[in-house]
Amino acid sequence: MAATAGVYRNGNCSRNSLSTSNNKVEKPLSVNSNPKNSLKSKSLPGSGLRKSAPPSLGAAKDDTGVPGRVRVAVRLRPRNEEEMVADADFADCVELQPEVKRLKLRKNNWDSDTYEFDELLTEFASQKRVYEVVAKPVVESVMDGYNGTVMAYGQTGTGKTYTLGRLGEEDTAARGIMVRAMEDILADVSLETDSVSVSYLQLYMETIQDLLDHANDNISIVEDPKSGDVSLPGASIVEIRNQQSFVELLRKGEAHRFAANTKLNTESSRSHAILMVHVKRSVKGRDSILSSENGNNSHMAKSLKPPIVRKGKLVVVDLAGSERIDKSGSEGHTLEEAKSINLSLSALGKCINALAENSAHVPIRDSKLTRLLRDSFGGTARTSLVITIGPSPRHRGETASTIMFGQRAMKVENMLKLKEEFDYKSLSRRLDMQLEKLIAEHEKQQKAFENEIERVTTEAKHQILESERNYAVELEKERFNYQKEYMESIKKLEEKWMMNQQKHAGEENASGLKDESSNWISIGEDSRLANVEELSEMKKKLQKETLLRKAAEEEVNKLKSQLAELKKSEASAKSDISKLQKMLEDEACQKEKLEGEIAILQSQLLQISFEADETARRIDKGGSEKVPGSLDSLLLQVRQPQTNDLGNGEKSSIAKLFEQVGLQRILSLLEAEDVDVRIHAVKVVANLAAEETNQEKIVEAGGLKSLLMLLRSSKDETIHRVAAGAIANLAMNETNQELIMSQGGIPLLSMTAGSAEDPQTLRMVAGAIANLCGNDKLQMKLRGEGGIKALLGMVRCRHPDVLAQVARGIANFAKCESRASTQGTKNGRSLLIVDGVLPWIVQNANNEASPIRRHIELALCHLAQHEVNARDMISGGALWELVRISRDCSRQDIRTLAHQTLTSSPTFQAEMRRLGIDY
Repeated sequence: MAATAGVYRNGNCSRNSLSTSNNKVEKPLSVNSNPKNSLKSKSLPGSGLRKSAPPSLGAAKDDTGVPGRVRVAVRLRPRNEEEMVADADFADCVELQPEVKRLKLRKNNWDSDTYEFDELLTEFASQKRVYEVVAKPVVESVMDGYNGTVMAYGQTGTGKTYTLGRLGEEDTAARGIMVRAMEDILADVSLETDSVSVSYLQLYMETIQDLLDHANDNISIVEDPKSGDVSLPGASIVEIRNQQSFVELLRKGEAHRFAANTKLNTESSRSHAILMVHVKRSVKGRDSILSSENGNNSHMAKSLKPPIVRKGKLVVVDLAGSERIDKSGSEGHTLEEAKSINLSLSALGKCINALAENSAHVPIRDSKLTRLLRDSFGGTARTSLVITIGPSPRHRGETASTIMFGQRAMKVENMLKLKEEFDYKSLSRRLDMQLEKLIAEHEKQQKAFENEIERVTTEAKHQILESERNYAVELEKERFNYQKEYMESIKKLEEKWMMNQQKHAGEENASGLKDESSNWISIGEDSRLANVEELSEMKKKLQKETLLRKAAEEEVNKLKSQLAELKKSEASAKSDISKLQKMLEDEACQKEKLEGEIAILQSQLLQISFEADETARRIDKGGSEKVPGSLDSLLLQVRQPQTNDLGNGEKSSIAKLFEQVGLQRILSLLEAEDVDVRIHAVKVVANLAAEETNQEKIVEAGGLKSLLMLLRSSKDETIHRVAAGAIANLAMNETNQELIMSQGGIPLLSMTAGSAEDPQTLRMVAGAIANLCGNDKLQMKLRGEGGIKALLGMVRCRHPDVLAQVARGIANFAKCESRASTQGTKNGRSLLIVDGVLPWIVQNANNEASPIRRHIELALCHLAQHEVNARDMISGGALWELVRISRDCSRQDIRTLAHQTLTSSPTFQAEMRRLGIDY
């Protein structure tokens, strides 16, 4: 894989500072301590516990027993395309021996210098490996309350920004240290009690600028006279709640960072980027507990201890690359930027030399960069440095300088200190809440007491009234009984008197009295029977009510038993769910292990297949005319490289396959009936076409014709995408461009673009046409066969990668037209304007995506260089964009080209005077 410096360029970051209390407790880190052991991992919902890091740069103590020493790792980037061509006959100037952590820098073919570092990362090292070795221990120390620094140093174009700031939105495996560090931090903090805030700055031309607020371009440095801590009170502070918001801040900061195109790097950073992450964590298990149930004031006063808060600061520094003016080709303003960068790096090197030699004076104040990093070198922070180098022997001097910088940095020792403070604000809030709670409970108890008094008073009144009523009823009964007895006594006396009278009366009167007495006795008997019947009826009703009540109680007991059963079922279900979750986790772990074993078995199978094919060829040489199963072996070899990891591992496998199998046999599989075989074969051809040394062999063997045939005959989207990518690689060669045009490549690519919906397929097709647009000889034929219309049609996708390739093709076409107009071989309006491309160019001239915007700005400048296009560009609104480009474009060369175009065109000058544009 040919990795250029531009590929390493991606994202950026943001930072936020925390306010500190006057009561800080600083504890030095013990020599034998490990910050990982004291850090209790917590996870957000859905995340697991943190995995322990391997022994790496962040250990509290190195192999020599020096605590707090700056740890240094070396990362070697692979050769880029330019170095593969220019240095093809020369060996790499660097040899890494990771197993013994030793680096050899060749002086010549027979002599070399040897250096030892804490860790060596080859060109095959993954981004995850780099993070775990360099940054993860530092991040864990920050979570424990220590300051930490991760810094990248090296020549421009060696991959510093790729290592630190890559966002990895398309490929998560490519994420840099900034993104991975924030993922670990957010996984370990609790958003309810902890806080994470970031700021993102750049040091440009000895001026500190805020990348999150473009208007804040002159931030001062403030130093605490007591502690010596450095702060930036004018910087923007943003609190981070989730990973997505952090990535958005990185993207925003990247858009404001200065970059320029040099001979060593197409997007060379012209400023030092500094990300500061402040983490504030509450220490669990040491907070005092306030009990509202304890009425002992003295005991409560003893327990009112403030909680402990630990504050850690992570500083990630992406230094601008050191460069030599004669190699970078810097001139004008870019030259001034390079001088400022080299001066600040020189000041940093002087400070490190002084610290390494235990000098009495360290020139911290020679540069703002050294003032910002005073805590990282010779201070209280845990520091990890990764130096990035390239393998090219042309840059041996710069590589040696970078290595010596790392060697000196390894001698610097820091005094690590734990940052703790009492959180009196939190204690005050807790006391206020406790006081409010006690007041509310007191008011509640007071109200309950008053309600109880009122209830007792009401009940007493009711009892008095009831007693009075009962007394009145009893009094009435007594009076009634007294009157009744009185009447009965009167009646008895009357009866006695009458009996005396009756004695003198005759028998007739006596018989009449007997009849009347019988009537009274009959009436009394009837009344007694009625009362008995009523009493019997009341007993029946009472029995019925008793039965109903028993039935209701039985129903309630039945419902209670059912509820208990349901609770038992719920508990059992929860237990089953927990068991299932554990089983799923175990199965996931088992799956990962099986995938690793499968990868190992696949690699072994590939080796066996190669050995079997070699054996078959030896048998064939020995006289056998045909080896059975050779086609199956070939298919296995074609399929097998696809299972390997991405990067140079896959390239080495394909190169070995190419040597052992042969190009003709691989190309023959492009016509196989099995679709999977064709897909694997075209992927192998595409990987081979990525290497310039293989392109001529592929074309000579008929590979280009086979690829075009696949575009014409196949209907599989994957085949279209990979075949178009292979054609795009071949189209980088001028000779191949003519062959592609002569074999009808543009109509086939246009047809593929019209039917494709996948953005990656459209990106490959657009990239192939964009390469063809850069050939002066093919412009008329390309336009006549519909190449320009195909490019313009692909903007329907709106995917930024597709739009970037379309914009590149338009810029290449416009550049060729401009060159032809200057040489006098072309007259008349631009074919781009004739085909209606100008409105889309004007619409996207200020696109948010920098690759799209840069190519569109170049296209506008090239179109404007031909005077015959001026009227069309004015009517289409392009003049305003040219003025904006000449003033606000981030690229100095594009600004200069736009300015020259506007000042040299009479038509543009007349129109600007008419519109009153002061230029």
